[in-house]
Amino acid sequence: MLLLRRIFSPTAQICRRVAYVQGQSPAPKIREYFYYIDHEGMLFLDDARIKNFTSCFKEKQFLEFFFKRLKLNDTDRYRDEFPFLSICGRERNFIRCDDLPIVFTHVVKIDSEDRLAYAHGYDKMSVPWQPDRICMFPDTGRVYHPAPERYGSIGLVRSKLAIELSSSFTFQNGEDRPPTHFRWKEHNYELDQDWWKETYIGKRSQQD
Repeated sequence: MLLLRRIFSPTAQICRRVAYVQGQSPAPKIREYFYYIDHEGMLFLDDARIKNFTSCFKEKQFLEFFFKRLKLNDTDRYRDEFPFLSICGRERNFIRCDDLPIVFTHVVKIDSEDRLAYAHGYDKMSVPWQPDRICMFPDTGRVYHPAPERYGSIGLVRSKLAIELSSSFTFQNGEDRPPTHFRWKEHNYELDQDWWKETYIGKRSQQD
């Protein structure tokens, strides 16, 4: 599956050239726009020449509206080049990304519960923090955590947060293998090494 391949080789993707015009109208009253999400979770117009903090979208209300409508691209348009889609009224927003569309940025506390915020939404967009299900792949150094099913059930942890968390990993099988334990708030969690495999194998068998 597309998402599973990205886990093993997130930096090896090649974006094929595709012709589009921002705001194009392929059908009456329909507009199409094209976006890009980088590995830090920042959202840009796909054709923005410079992609950095000054050119990304920062308005929290817009980000919440955009991401809460994000899903796999189930249309017959641009599916290979833009595998994700956010439908906002009459706008079809096609999305590609450096790795995965959901990027976790901060651990936050909401109503005394630790949660993992994503898409720079802070308290507006978050999932329960599951320290026993964090996953790191030594060959890439990237760290992943469960995400809502509508987003593909897995999200990337941004590099700054991943570096902060990495000091809490234990590698009982060697540093060339995924970590076996993770220490969080004085508790040493044995990591579930297979949750992401079970998620995608289960989905695949249902589809077949």
